[in-house]
Amino acid sequence: MSPTPKKRALFSVYDKSGAVELAHTLIANGYEIIASGGTAKTLSNAGIALTSVEAVTGSDEILGGRVKTLHPLIHGAILADLSKAEHVADLSAKKIQPIDLVIINLYPFEKVLASMADHDEIIENIDIGGSALLRASAKNYKYTTIISSINQYPDLIGSLDTGFSLEQRKSLAAAAFSLSTSYESAISRWFNPDQISLHFSHPQPLRYGENPHQSGALYRKESTGGIANAQLLHGKEMSYNNYLDADAAFRAASEHSQSAVAIIKHAIPCGIALGQDSASAYQKALACDRLSAFGGVVASNSIITAASAEAISEVFTEVIIAPEYEPRALEILQAKPHIRILKVTPGIDNSYEMRAISGGLLIQDRDRLDQSGDQAAGWQLVAGDPASDQQLKDLEFSWRAIRSIRSNAILIAEDQAAIGIGAGQVNRLDSAMLAVKTAGKRAAGAVAASDAFFPFADGLEVLINAGVSAIVQPGGSKRDDEVIAAAQAAKVTLYLTGIRHFSHQ
Repeated sequence: MSPTPKKRALFSVYDKSGAVELAHTLIANGYEIIASGGTAKTLSNAGIALTSVEAVTGSDEILGGRVKTLHPLIHGAILADLSKAEHVADLSAKKIQPIDLVIINLYPFEKVLASMADHDEIIENIDIGGSALLRASAKNYKYTTIISSINQYPDLIGSLDTGFSLEQRKSLAAAAFSLSTSYESAISRWFNPDQISLHFSHPQPLRYGENPHQSGALYRKESTGGIANAQLLHGKEMSYNNYLDADAAFRAASEHSQSAVAIIKHAIPCGIALGQDSASAYQKALACDRLSAFGGVVASNSIITAASAEAISEVFTEVIIAPEYEPRALEILQAKPHIRILKVTPGIDNSYEMRAISGGLLIQDRDRLDQSGDQAAGWQLVAGDPASDQQLKDLEFSWRAIRSIRSNAILIAEDQAAIGIGAGQVNRLDSAMLAVKTAGKRAAGAVAASDAFFPFADGLEVLINAGVSAIVQPGGSKRDDEVIAAAQAAKVTLYLTGIRHFSHQ
């Protein structure tokens, strides 16, 4: 009886992290290693005994590496359906031994594209051989296991004693096709910027959608951070509405470089503030509207300390989001059984944002705070005296914070903290009145920002009558002269930015 042939594993990886260790483990478990190009060199230099792709095919790689694995002796070994007699006969006639395991990762097309590389470099980072191996292995998942991510290496190692089940191999194939779809979509968008291809994966069912009678699920974008990919450290699973509020809070806190905390209720901030750390920022944010903060969502752009955890735990909070937590802070927060604790990777995907409408999809660039009018140096003083240093700090804070508030948005601030917020109203006058009502007597001497122009002087006059001393707004109304005249008559400082940050959500 002839000996059982060794299992064969093909390595063809751009990112070689963990490849040496994995190859050692596979050899110890009876695998023969086949490797292509630079992967073969890396493994050989590490003392791995292997067979090169060139030795299998009898052909050297050509065209500067564009053609290495595109060969019948490789793809036949991967694609053979061993349940079909004709496939088995072809393998026998060509003396091809099946490849049981394929380990692939692709050229980093999107990373190279983001680096502003030139055209030729981008073209050379379109993976052809790797993509073909990926799809061939996934198609023949019944007989070939496809590993398409470094993150799958631990599962592969854990399965070596028993092998992957058919359902597990099918799941790995699905992940491979998902990667292929995402990869090809990125290339397609580069060739044709007018075409949008969307790719989200790893669906997570939710208990229900916005209301109990609606079904819901979360889909994630590959290789990004953000709320969708946040790690749940404590508490029950997130709901549809939790995700909406958490995203709004995360965005609001992320607008600032200094320690910032945002408190959100129904996707609208009821407190935003800067502080020396998360504890001081939280106390200042909470002071804006303690009533609305009950049952809200809290986001910090800096580590949650024990002190901030103590303060947050005193108010019923649905979700807390931060990039890091002190060990003691987690102990304090985890004592509250109902709070959801999320650890999120800092940074926001600034590519584009989408909204579904009946029969279509609206897509736009994200509203970034990177225009000349987003810095005080780019503002035009049209009324009153130049702002003092403290006023200017508060005005700049207000202008950054106003972007995360729904229109018509008015924010009154003091000491780099919101003390009154008017949002989501159908006219700017009502927003101004709501902001003043929330701020109360604290409005006297404070500053204010408006996310879009004042169409009439009445909204500005509400702020002036409350004692607001300096205001920043975009300008651009047909009645700017009327609005400016009202500020001049009251000797109130008024700046125009020339840029608006209107959020129609």
